[in-house]
Amino acid sequence: MSSHPEIERILQQSIGLNPSSIGSPAIARAFRSRMQALGIESAEEYGRLLHRSSGEMQELIESVVVSETWFFRDNAPFTTLVDFVKTEWLPQHPSATFCALSIPCATGEEPYSIAMALMDAGVPARRFRVEAMDISARVLEHARRGIYGKNSFRSTNLDFRERYFLRIEEGYQLSQLVRDQVNFRQGNLLAYGAIDGLYDVIFCRNLLIYFDEEAQERAIAALERLLAPEGLLFLGHAEIPLLTRRGFDSSELQGAFACRRKAHSQKRSTRKPSHDLPKPRVAKISKVHPKPKLPPAVDAVPPAKPTVAKPDLDRAADLADRGELNEAAELCRVHLRSNPDSVRAHYLLGLTRDAAGKEKEAVEEYRRALYLDPNHAESLAHLAAIFEKNGDTASAGRLRARVRRIASP
Repeated sequence: MSSHPEIERILQQSIGLNPSSIGSPAIARAFRSRMQALGIESAEEYGRLLHRSSGEMQELIESVVVSETWFFRDNAPFTTLVDFVKTEWLPQHPSATFCALSIPCATGEEPYSIAMALMDAGVPARRFRVEAMDISARVLEHARRGIYGKNSFRSTNLDFRERYFLRIEEGYQLSQLVRDQVNFRQGNLLAYGAIDGLYDVIFCRNLLIYFDEEAQERAIAALERLLAPEGLLFLGHAEIPLLTRRGFDSSELQGAFACRRKAHSQKRSTRKPSHDLPKPRVAKISKVHPKPKLPPAVDAVPPAKPTVAKPDLDRAADLADRGELNEAAELCRVHLRSNPDSVRAHYLLGLTRDAAGKEKEAVEEYRRALYLDPNHAESLAHLAAIFEKNGDTASAGRLRARVRRIASP
């Protein structure tokens, strides 16, 4: 299915979307579905409609935004959040209100997880508030209802569901006590003038990877403006290098992917986590990852045990080994059309682009693989090699340290 450059450009200008981040076929499916619904036969005519109709522009945005999420997605950020609030923020602010921002908040699982983590840690409801923002009106409507199906509960420890949800015919209804702690608003980080105040913690995970470079710069400037001087910023694993080049330090906490301004990161790094506080009762994710086999360009770790892969991807790997890069890449793309969440397909596609000298495309594919599996050591290793090649030795070192942690028994 072919896309249309003008419609991709309109989306890029409107929400900063990098077309390659979700793929031209996905954009084409979205706008052609809208054309069919409206009875429009020409892509050019639909493009003209987008220019004059903000309502249709919003409909198209709704069709292309990615809202994949679940409660306590990755446990480490929420554990780090609780430690920060209990051991650092509350002692320094005995009477203030702690403010957190989740952007984009999708269907609400992340901001509600923030609220539940703080409540489980004993932080009084009057002492914190959570703001949640997303560009999609549809997902916000879902979030405000607070009713979720089994796909929102993917962690192995679901104790929080027993405490905060009521089983109903439609699924699980979130307690009003938790819903009252979160305020949902429609908005776009690139239009940050509409967002008020400073936030002590911001969750902005896996948004920047969908932006083009210009939009990334604007979004980072917005995050810098919104984050309190001593605040903590949670990003996606592939996004940390974007901030370390802007005066931020990574927390170096395994799996947390948090950073803060250099002036305050040094102070926090010398403090050991408190062991006198009750452990927050947040969901734990137990995920076993095979030990990786690394390419020669990076530090060696124990090799992976062989795993059974799908035949088309095995063939793609064989073609790539023989240097038939275009054929291998096409097999990966075909596989991704029906299996868009295939980590191995994104990784192999990244390898083919890397070998073909298309570094930017390779980085995008490695990041997509890491978005789906933050501990995918092969993608981490190849990203490290690319960063080192381009002179970013600090980022390369951090990625390799993560590889070594993953490989540790």
